[in-house]
Amino acid sequence: MKIKMFPLLAILVLFEVPNGAAERHMMQPRVPADKLAEARALRSPLPASQEIIEKGKALYHGKGTCFTCHGVDGDGAGPGGAQLNPSPRNFQHHGFWRHRTEGEIFWVIKHGSPGTGMIGFGQVLSDEEIWALIQYEQTFAGMHGPGMRGRGEGMGPMGGRGGMEHRGRSGGMKECEGEACER
Repeated sequence: MKIKMFPLLAILVLFEVPNGAAERHMMQPRVPADKLAEARALRSPLPASQEIIEKGKALYHGKGTCFTCHGVDGDGAGPGGAQLNPSPRNFQHHGFWRHRTEGEIFWVIKHGSPGTGMIGFGQVLSDEEIWALIQYEQTFAGMHGPGMRGRGEGMGPMGGRGGMEHRGRSGGMKECEGEACER
C-alpha cells in the first residue's frame, strides 16, 4: 500500500504551490514596461498630512469604490475581488509598498492594470484625488508602509535598488526588511 501511494504523494508535492507564491505574484509590477520609467518619475504634489489621508479615506470608501475589491481593511479580500485572477492587491502586505514607487501606484489607479481586473479611474478621480487615495492606502501597511521605502523609490527589482533581498532586521533600522519579516 505504501509503495502505491508514493507516486501519488510525489506528484502532489511536485505540484504544490510554494509558500509565499501569492505574495511573490503580488510583487510583480503592473505598469507596462514601456511606461515604467514615466510612472516611477511621478511624485505626489500633496503634503503628507492627516487631512489628506482623511480625504483619501472618503474616496476609498466612497467615490473610488476601492473597498469593493481591495477590502474595507485593504487586505485584498473585498467581495468584488473574490473571483479576480490575479487577486486584488493587498495593501497590508509590507512587500507591496516596498517594491514600487508612489508614481507606479498612481499610474495603475489612473490607467488601470493590463491583465488584471483593475480598471483605470482617471475618468472618475482627479489626479489630486488619486494622490490623496494613495496616502490613505499607505496607512494599511502600518510600520511597513511608505516610511520604509520612502516617497520616491521602492526597493528590490521593481523599485530601483535591484536584487536587494530580505535581510531581516538590519543595522540601525528598527523595522525589518523584505519577505522574511514576520509581520
